[in-house]
Amino acid sequence: MSTAPYGPVRARVLGVDRLSPSFIRITFGGPDMARVGARTAVFDQRIKLIFPSPCAELPAIAGSGDWYNDWLALPEGSRGAMRTYSIRFLEMDDHSTELTVDFVLHMEPGLSGPAANWAAAAGVGDEILIVAPLRGAESAGGIEFDRGSAESIVLAGDETAAPAIARILEDLHGETVSGAAFIEVPTAADILDIDAPAGVDVRWLPRSGAAHGEALTPAVLSHLGTRLDDAPVPAADTADGLLWETPHFSGAGESIVPDTTLSGAYYWIAGESGVVTRLRRALVRDHGLHRSQVAFMGYWKLGVAMRG
Repeated sequence: MSTAPYGPVRARVLGVDRLSPSFIRITFGGPDMARVGARTAVFDQRIKLIFPSPCAELPAIAGSGDWYNDWLALPEGSRGAMRTYSIRFLEMDDHSTELTVDFVLHMEPGLSGPAANWAAAAGVGDEILIVAPLRGAESAGGIEFDRGSAESIVLAGDETAAPAIARILEDLHGETVSGAAFIEVPTAADILDIDAPAGVDVRWLPRSGAAHGEALTPAVLSHLGTRLDDAPVPAADTADGLLWETPHFSGAGESIVPDTTLSGAYYWIAGESGVVTRLRRALVRDHGLHRSQVAFMGYWKLGVAMRG
């Protein structure tokens, strides 16, 4: 009998570490977490976190094998809030698993949500549900980073993508790879250590009060030899949906034919959807990158309350 690729497990907070004004690192473990594991490098592996509703217990999800619909079937007031995160660290042995998540604390009015609020108040012993790859599963999905045979990479994102970028770089440590990583963060105090490959230049870009993307966009375009003035500003995007396009998938339903013969750099870009959209248009339409060379992922959208 095959193991289900994902499953909700009860996780207990083992440690809380305030890394910077915008980042808090929380490590999870507990008996049920021993079911969680990974067969390959973690890279940008997505997981789901389910936080309890205020003044409510953690939801009890039926074990039908369809955890998502079981969760949706619960009364809205008791099922809690679900958000998507990436794994920062995953430590396993034969009998236990510890999983670490770096939370971004969007505490400004109008930007904070249930995940940031929970993380800001979290203490050792608190519990949530984590939907993560289970040990023994052949393939759990949820990893978009795939550089193929490319020996050069460009990673770019804001603070929400920083944990995934850090994990990708540390999983590549020791490999022959060159390139650059651009990480936009709210302040210089949010610059964190990353054990990156020697050939990858990691550039932290503090916004220091500027708008999202004002540091990241010109830095990425400059790396390509394109000035910001040369990249047309796209029309306002009023749709609530997030841009999600990889060499194998288009969230807009467009046809993408992967080209495994391409040479050159592989690009992985994630963060605020409007910023990612602008970079996509500049790189693919204006700079001429083949869509098989780039993964574009809108993790969140300014002004839109995200779910799941």
